[in-house]
Amino acid sequence: MRTLLITGPGGSGRTTVAAATAFAAAREGARTLLLGTDPGDTLGPALGDADVPGLTVRRVDPDAGFRADLAALQERAGGALDLLGASRLVPEETGPLPGAEELAVLRALRDAAASEDAYDLLVVDLPAAPRALALLALPEELRRVLGRLLPPERQAARALRPVLGRLAGVPLPAEWIYETAARLDLQLAAVEALLAGPGTAVRLVAEPGPAGADALRTAALGVALRGLRLDAVVANRVLPESEAAGWLAGPVAQQRKTLDEWREEHTVHPVAHLGRDPRGADDLAALAVPAAPEPAGPVRWPVADRIAADGVLVWHLPLPGARRDTLDLVRRGDELAVTAGPFRRVVPLPSALRRCTVDGAALREGELCVRFRPDPELWPRGR
Repeated sequence: MRTLLITGPGGSGRTTVAAATAFAAAREGARTLLLGTDPGDTLGPALGDADVPGLTVRRVDPDAGFRADLAALQERAGGALDLLGASRLVPEETGPLPGAEELAVLRALRDAAASEDAYDLLVVDLPAAPRALALLALPEELRRVLGRLLPPERQAARALRPVLGRLAGVPLPAEWIYETAARLDLQLAAVEALLAGPGTAVRLVAEPGPAGADALRTAALGVALRGLRLDAVVANRVLPESEAAGWLAGPVAQQRKTLDEWREEHTVHPVAHLGRDPRGADDLAALAVPAAPEPAGPVRWPVADRIAADGVLVWHLPLPGARRDTLDLVRRGDELAVTAGPFRRVVPLPSALRRCTVDGAALREGELCVRFRPDPELWPRGR
């Protein structure tokens, strides 16, 4: 199953573009699942009365997911709650906590990937770009935190917990905590595999102009740092050249200039301004949004062997739009923390680089090149 994640700056029309993309794919014969992540039904007005064979629409329900999780948690921790004299919470009387919406979206992505229904394409209408990028970072970040809190070697010693607890004088985590962590790790791994899969891509939606250009540059940098593939940029609400007269001449010229700049770096699909908010099948067809592309493989961060020439290995990280004054690198053990603009990611080093020391870094033409020099005490002899 191919997966197309659609996001963009707030107010860019990304929900309409997501609906039009799924609509076009279904009309071309692809069995398409359109997943809406907005708690409100923003897809409904865009789709209107559109009824296309092969198109299924679902909306994330964070309330239902939170209630189910709360009930399951109380069931597993029932013994501890009873010992503490704690009153059980009634899920129907409790609203979702902060973060419940993001977890509900991750669960929906996992369920879609594991669904028994046969879909050719999953189109996801994500929130606005800043929230969407934070959401896409969650699986990797949560798995990293879980690995630190409950590392495999600690879980392997679960049989010794009663003895260790008596020796330490403090209670150790109960069995259900390890089981819950293991189950959560599997679920997060499934979402992470979906996002990193060869059939997954991101499509950014923006309105051409100075504000849209700035927002797109930042969003594209966040997509690159997450290691996601950028499929294309949809330039939404493009004014017709025939209207380049009078007071519209300025906006039309501004859009033309922005489109020319975008085409130098991205594949761009202009979508015409209909003069109204698109509604229903006829308007979605008139937008002529292209369907999802064929799988093109994941983004690669290759390591170049330049030991013979320069005595170093070079790790190439594509970061289009990055600026030197907003870049920061910190190595911690076998991980490298990369900060680019407002985004930060902690990535594990490839195995060969773990036996090296950082020798420097440079940003050239949108690519961060980090040099590593082999550590004589760790590097194999004769290499």
